[in-house]
Amino acid sequence: LTLLSLAALWDHVTMGEQELAFKAGDVIRVLEAQEKDWWWGAVGERQAWFPSSFVRVRVNQEDSGSESVESVEGVDQEETLSKDPRSQNSEQREQMRANVVQEIMNTERVYIKHLRDICEGYIRQCRKHPGMFTDAQLGTIFSNIEEIYKFQRKFLKDLEKKYDKENPHLSEIGFCFLQQDEGFSIYSEYCNTHPAACVELQRLMKQGRYKHFFEACRLLQQMIDISIAGFLLTPVQKICKYPLQLGELLKYTPKDHSDYEGVCAAHEAMKNVASLINERKRRLESIDAIAHWQVAILQWEGEDVLSQSSELIHSGELTRVVRAGKTQQRSAFLFDHQLVFCKKDVLRRDLLHYRGRLPMDGAETLDLPDGRHPEMGTVRNALALRHADTLELLCVLACRKVQDKQRWLQAFARERLRVKEDQEMGMEISEAQRKQAIQNARKSKQGKMKNISYPGHPSPLHHQPLHPLHQRHVTVPTSIPQQQVFSLAEPKRKPSHLWYTFTRSALFRK
Repeated sequence: LTLLSLAALWDHVTMGEQELAFKAGDVIRVLEAQEKDWWWGAVGERQAWFPSSFVRVRVNQEDSGSESVESVEGVDQEETLSKDPRSQNSEQREQMRANVVQEIMNTERVYIKHLRDICEGYIRQCRKHPGMFTDAQLGTIFSNIEEIYKFQRKFLKDLEKKYDKENPHLSEIGFCFLQQDEGFSIYSEYCNTHPAACVELQRLMKQGRYKHFFEACRLLQQMIDISIAGFLLTPVQKICKYPLQLGELLKYTPKDHSDYEGVCAAHEAMKNVASLINERKRRLESIDAIAHWQVAILQWEGEDVLSQSSELIHSGELTRVVRAGKTQQRSAFLFDHQLVFCKKDVLRRDLLHYRGRLPMDGAETLDLPDGRHPEMGTVRNALALRHADTLELLCVLACRKVQDKQRWLQAFARERLRVKEDQEMGMEISEAQRKQAIQNARKSKQGKMKNISYPGHPSPLHHQPLHPLHQRHVTVPTSIPQQQVFSLAEPKRKPSHLWYTFTRSALFRK
C-alpha cells in the first residue's frame, strides 16, 4: 500500500543491498514511514530503505507522533519545478528558493536543539557521576561537541540576521557560511574520533547500568526517541549536508540575485570543508595501515615512516643500479616525502628487510634513455633521481618493462603534487596521532609474535605486502549524498550498521 508518492531531492547512492538507490527528481512510493530517519519505499519494482531527508518532506522531529507532511500538491509542484530550473518563471523560482532557504533555517534550528540536548542532557549528567565515567572516556565519547555547539549557536545567529521572514527568497545567507569558513574546521576532530566513540559506547552499552543511565538522561531531557549513538552522529551528518543544501540553493538563485556570489563561494567553501574532513579521516586510516606495515619490516632502522609521511603513493619491484656491473633488487615504496627500499627475505619471500630510504623533498626525476651511460653502464627502462639544486645523482632505478617505468614516473609526479595539495589544503596529522598509530601497531605485533616459523622471523601479518593506492578523492562531488562521506544513522529495524564498512581501504590486505 503506497502512503504517498514523493520526489527525490538528491541522488541517493547506495552503500548496501538494503538501501534504495534513486536519482534527484525520481518519484519514490513511500510504503512505510514509522521510522523517523529511514523510510521503506519503492522505485519501480525494487523496495528498500531510504533516508527520509532525501525527499521533499517536512519531518517534525519535535513531535513524538507521526511525521507531518506538506500538501501532496506542493510536492507534485516541486517535482515538476525541480526538473529544469531554467524553464521556470520568476515567481516559481522565487518560491523554490524560499523553500530551500526555509529548509536550511529549519534544519539549523533543529540541529541546535540536538546539540543542546547532547550537552545538557548527556554530558552534564555524565559529569555528575565520576564513578561511571572518567574524563578520558567522556573525551572519547563526546569529543569536542561542546565546542561545536558554541560555534553553531553563533552561526545560527548570523543566519537569523540575514533571514528575511517576510520574503525568504530575498535572504542573503551565503556570506554567513564564508564568515564562519574556518570555524567549520572544528568538525574534523569530531569526525575523525567518531569511530572510537562508537566503539566505546558499544562497550559501555553491554553493561545494563550504562544502558539505563543513558535512557534516563534522554527521558529527563525530554529528548526525541533516538539513541545516544544516533544523536552523536548528527554533527557528522550535518557538516556533510551543507554542500548539498547550498548546491540546491544555488540552483534556484538567479545570477542577478544579491546573494548569488555569496552562495557560489559558500558552496565551494563547504565542499572543501567536507572534502578536507573526509580526506583527514581517510589519511588517519592510511597512517594506521602504514604503521602496521612498518612494524612487520625486519631490521628497521632510523625514524618511523610516519615522522614525515602519511600516505603510500606507489610500490613495486625495481633494480637499483649502484654502478656498472653492480645492481640490487629492491622492493620500493614511494610515500609522500620519501622513498623506502626493502629486500625480500631469502627463505621467506613474503617478508621484507629494510634497506634504506631517500628523501623526496628537493629531489627531481629524470627519464633516462636506453643505452650506455658513463658511470652506470648499459641501462634499459631506467630513471634517475637527483638533487634539484646541486644536481647530485641520488640513485638510478631500472624497471622490467617500459610500462612499469611510466607508472613510476607518474607516481613520482603524483608524490610532488600530493605534497603541494596537502600544503594548500592544510592537511596535517598531529604528532600525537602518528605516535599513537605506531604504538597500536607495535602492540598488535607483540600479540602475534608467538607464531614463529623459524628463529628470528615472525610470521607475516595480514597486511603484508603493501600495495599501491591508485585513487584519491580531493573533493566531494555535489551529486553524492552525505552518507558517501560518512554513513547515515541506522534506523532501529535496519539490520546492519553502515559506519564500519565506510571507506575501509584494502590497501594492506592480501
